[in-house]
Amino acid sequence: MLVGALADAGADQNAIASAIESLGVGATVGFERVTRCGISALKFRVNAPEGKTHRHLSGILKMVDAAALPARVKENVARVFTRLGESEAAVHGVPIEKVHFHEVGAVDSIADIVGACLGFDLLGAEKVYCSAVNTGSGTAQTEHGTLPVPAPATASLLRGAPVYSRGPAVELTTPTGAAVVTTLAAEFGTMPPISIDHIGYGAGDKDFKEMANVLRVLVGRSNSASEATLVTVLEANIDDLSPQVLAYAMERLMEAGALDASLQPLSMKKNRSAFLLRVIAKPEDRERLAAIIFAETSTLGLRSFVMERIVEARRLVEVTTKYGIVRVKVSDSGNIAPEYEDCRALARLRDVPLKAILAEATYEYQKSIR
Repeated sequence: MLVGALADAGADQNAIASAIESLGVGATVGFERVTRCGISALKFRVNAPEGKTHRHLSGILKMVDAAALPARVKENVARVFTRLGESEAAVHGVPIEKVHFHEVGAVDSIADIVGACLGFDLLGAEKVYCSAVNTGSGTAQTEHGTLPVPAPATASLLRGAPVYSRGPAVELTTPTGAAVVTTLAAEFGTMPPISIDHIGYGAGDKDFKEMANVLRVLVGRSNSASEATLVTVLEANIDDLSPQVLAYAMERLMEAGALDASLQPLSMKKNRSAFLLRVIAKPEDRERLAAIIFAETSTLGLRSFVMERIVEARRLVEVTTKYGIVRVKVSDSGNIAPEYEDCRALARLRDVPLKAILAEATYEYQKSIR
C-alpha cells in the first residue's frame, strides 16, 4: 500500500520496477489503478516465483548491496531489515544471525521494503512523519499458526509508537509495514505544517464496505504555520514527599527527555498540602518517564492522557556577545529567547550575573537585524 501511494504521489514507477528487478530474485512488479470505497488508488502488485525460500539477514543485505540502488536507499533498506530481524529475534528468543525470515524474507516483502525506501528517495523526502497506526484486530494466519493481531513482531516493532484499532477484524499492519514506518518516520502524531504539493493513495488487496482500504501519502514543503503535535501528559498528586526529593525527580525527568515538567502546590482531601507533578512527554517516551516517576517519587498511580500542543516554527541564531557566543531562539512571529544553558554556562565562566548575559544576548540579536 505504501509503495502504491508513493508511486501515485509521483515516484517513478519504472524506476521502482527496474530497481526490484536488479535484486535478482525473479520478481516482476506492476501498478494497477483500482477503486476502494470510491477512492481511486494504485495497487502495487508483486509477481514472485513460487517457493518457500527462507533467507537470513546477512543474505538479504548482500543482495541489496549488489542491487542497482542509490546509496541512501541501500542504507535505509538495511536499517529496515535489521530492525525487522532484531524484532523477530526477540520474539523467537534466538540470536539475530539464526533468524529465518520466513514470510518477511519472501520475495514480495523484499520488494515492498525496497520499493518503499526507493519511493521516498525518488520523491526527495527529507523527513517522514506518520500518523497513529491502525493495527486492526482479530487474528492472522502465519507460518507459526494463528496469532493475535497485532502479531508479536508487529507489536514489538510498534513499541512506543501511537497505535489504535478500528474497522474490520483483520490484520491492517504487518511486520513489514511496521518495520518500514518505525524505521523511517522521524515523528508520529498529527500532520506537521506543510504546503501540500502531491497526494497519493495506495490500495490494499481487500475492498472493505465500512472503510476505504487505502494508505495516503501527502508530499509537501515546510511552512511557517504553527505546528500542532500530540503529547502525552503524566500527572500525579503527591502529599507525602520532601520537596528536595521532588526537585531531584524533576531533574531526572528532564534529563530523560521530558519536554517539560512542573510542580504546582495544591490542597488535597482533608486539607492536606500537596504538589501536582505534571510531565509533558513525547508519546513514545511515556512508559520510560512513568517508570522514573514511580522510582523517584512515592506515588502509587499516574494519570495519563493525550493532548495537542501548538508549537510555533522557530530557528536558532548564534550571536556574539562580549562574554561569548550565545544561541538565540527566534520564532517566525519575531519572538526571541536566548538559550538558557548557553547563558548559564557563560555566567559561571565569566563570573557575571545571569541577567546580564541574557540582556546582552538580546541586545546583540536586535542590533544584528536592524
